[in-house]
Amino acid sequence: MTEPEERTEGLTGVLDAIEQAVVAARSMPMSSSVLVSRAELLDLVAQAREVLPDQLTQADRVLADADTARAAAQEDAERILERARREAAELVSREAVVTAAQEHAAQIVADAQRTADELRRDADDYCDRRLADFEIDLGKVLGQVQAGRAKLAGRLSSDG
Repeated sequence: MTEPEERTEGLTGVLDAIEQAVVAARSMPMSSSVLVSRAELLDLVAQAREVLPDQLTQADRVLADADTARAAAQEDAERILERARREAAELVSREAVVTAAQEHAAQIVADAQRTADELRRDADDYCDRRLADFEIDLGKVLGQVQAGRAKLAGRLSSDG
């Protein structure tokens, strides 16, 4: 058996190291079981636990950034709508033909609403993409943890 290896970088690196430890482990004669270093795997699991809070913190930052972007987009949209309303009121109050002013104001409001909708959609898409990436990473971690536990359970039941 080998001693625990040096620290790996990030959750994916830790999972790769766990996988490598299982792949490189010596096979048991006439069995699908392998011998792995308990110390090495426990060290890698500890490293994964250390890295996971960083991943969750990063996800929280992404959500906060997305919320900030969405709030900024909402403020921009409100400013645009307010400016559109002021411009529309100014146009109506002038001597210009009321119909032309109303059409122009409606176009400004529609453009502002379209811009606001696009900004909201972009912020939501960004949030969704970042959350999907995080969901994939967590799914991989869960799958690998479950596979490891299943192998351990198989070994424990065959030892008993």
